[in-house]
Amino acid sequence: MNEQQAKAAIDQLKDKINQYNHEYHVLDKPSVPDAEYDKRMQELLDLEAAYPQLITDDSPSQRVGGEPIDAFKKVEHTIPMLSLANAFGEEDLRAFDRRVREGAGGDVTYVCELKIDGLAVSLKYEDGQLVQGATRGNGTVGEDITTNLRTIRSIPLKIGQKEAIEVRGEAYMPQKSFLALNAAKEENGEEPFANPRNAAAGSLRQLDPRIAAKRNLDIFLYGVGQWEAGTLSSHSERLDYMQKLGLKTNPEWRKCADIDEVIEYVNEWVEKRAELSYEIDGIVIKVDRLDQQETLGFTARSPRWAIAYKFPAEEAITKLYDIELSVGRTGVVTPTALLDPVKVAGTTVQRASLHNEDLIRDKDIRVGDTVVIKKAGDIIPEVVRVVTDQRTGEEKEFHMPTECPACGSELVRLEEEVALRCINPNCPAQLKEGLIHFVSRNAMNIDGLGEKVIEQLFDENLVHQISDIYKLEREELLKLERMGDKSVDNLLKAIEVSKQNSLEHLLFGLGIRFVGAKAARILAEEFEDIDQLQQADYHDLTAVHEIGDKMADSVVRYFSKEQVKQLIGELKELGLNMDYKGIKKSEKNEDSLFAGKTIVLTGKMEILTRQEAKDKVEALGGKVTGSVSAKTDLLIAGADAGSKYDKAKQLNVQIWDEEQLKKALEDEE
Repeated sequence: MNEQQAKAAIDQLKDKINQYNHEYHVLDKPSVPDAEYDKRMQELLDLEAAYPQLITDDSPSQRVGGEPIDAFKKVEHTIPMLSLANAFGEEDLRAFDRRVREGAGGDVTYVCELKIDGLAVSLKYEDGQLVQGATRGNGTVGEDITTNLRTIRSIPLKIGQKEAIEVRGEAYMPQKSFLALNAAKEENGEEPFANPRNAAAGSLRQLDPRIAAKRNLDIFLYGVGQWEAGTLSSHSERLDYMQKLGLKTNPEWRKCADIDEVIEYVNEWVEKRAELSYEIDGIVIKVDRLDQQETLGFTARSPRWAIAYKFPAEEAITKLYDIELSVGRTGVVTPTALLDPVKVAGTTVQRASLHNEDLIRDKDIRVGDTVVIKKAGDIIPEVVRVVTDQRTGEEKEFHMPTECPACGSELVRLEEEVALRCINPNCPAQLKEGLIHFVSRNAMNIDGLGEKVIEQLFDENLVHQISDIYKLEREELLKLERMGDKSVDNLLKAIEVSKQNSLEHLLFGLGIRFVGAKAARILAEEFEDIDQLQQADYHDLTAVHEIGDKMADSVVRYFSKEQVKQLIGELKELGLNMDYKGIKKSEKNEDSLFAGKTIVLTGKMEILTRQEAKDKVEALGGKVTGSVSAKTDLLIAGADAGSKYDKAKQLNVQIWDEEQLKKALEDEE
């Protein structure tokens, strides 16, 4: 087979596999068995392996996810992705209808759509090809997640329209995929996702697209962003047109003649929402005619022609049979209500946080009470109130203990705090939670060391403090339950890799009070290595921008402890990196033209990529931000610069083109 014949065969296979994908993932009507699909896909992979020059972005083979990326690029939305105003009852909907009819100058029809609980995204197609996918972000600037969105099989990589079009929708995780993912995470000792929305967002923001590809995400498209060639006159026509293009829209949308029909639709789905295979948190109501939408216009934050009806938080009644106490990483003792299992907002609830003793007292919650439960934001279970008229007199008042439930040490209430706290540094519960924090994603990010694995290691006396993690041996790990050769090898490799993390990850992982991930990076960049930070006093620390009194005092107290000094010394001996690996202040050229300047990059960069320009400017002491303000010193404008360019001109901000930037950077060398 020559290259021309291979191309014809590849094109034919791509069309056939794309057809199968559409039938299975969009129409839910597969025309061939899985074995036939797998056979065609393997033929395509074999041909593309033999002729790699023929691989294109619209090939189904590209959905498996490529190599990890370093970071997501920013995407400026040409037309902002605005949020919607909310309605919480029939009165709000009727008030919206009155405003709309007054503003539109007559009767209106509406389109009602299910409000999918996922991650809002935009997809751009040019010459029929998917060229970019982005998150909503703050509505004006999102993140380029094209590689991850390509892994969603219901998103066509190619559509039958040549004119450029941007469509918008909601990427989500079906409940079946969510349950399977959480079961796998729990099996691996990892913390499960709280809900499908968090799971979808977390999957699409993975820097490794191969992870997103395994998460079985889906999408519903519900609108159009930029589309200069659009000639349709209503939103309902747009939905029909998107479906004809092969874009997946939600089939449950309905055109309503008036607000009474809207309310009927809303009430119908309040009852039926639990029947769906995906999560919804409300109904979106839009004026159908596009000319009326244009007449109504926008407020600063939302369109006047649309509103989101939010479902009321679902409540349920159950029995609170006990209150359990847990000790966190910082020693805070938290009470948790143990409940008879009850279904709330589609999930079974057996526990609900009671936060602190004051809340229990304020709500007069007693052991044995009948209580009303709801999910705050449809996510976190909480006790709303006690059903006092069902009390029998056998209920028992609850009093917080005076001693730590984990170690027996005296509990204290620090000044200005509502929580009781155990201040014993050797409290086993705190040690365990501290280890879980140390290996977490924003800290040392040790893959395979989830909460359950840490608990197992702790209970087997294999780890007691942080340094013990780096002393684990293969033979002792193999003796543990659910620890095979491969999982042990992967875990030891992940532990070894974590030794090379930049200083800020270690600082955050140490769990210094008041020092979050951002503060850890600021401290690492300022002091550059652990030794200089240990030697810093209160005045050195408060001189650093964004480091306040409480944090400075906490850092000084932490590093003054003898056991901390011993821990740092031991971690050094074990080979952990103690230096900041970013661009150090000492390496920045303070005499540079860019030093101390606030700079914004906009438009399409052709000489350098946006990230390359950002890295070079920051290496020379400049600060690159995402928006133009009165504090902006310089705007670098690439091709097709938009609103940032206009705003910079209004504010008399200095503007350079790419050639000027290139010359300035060359002069710095």
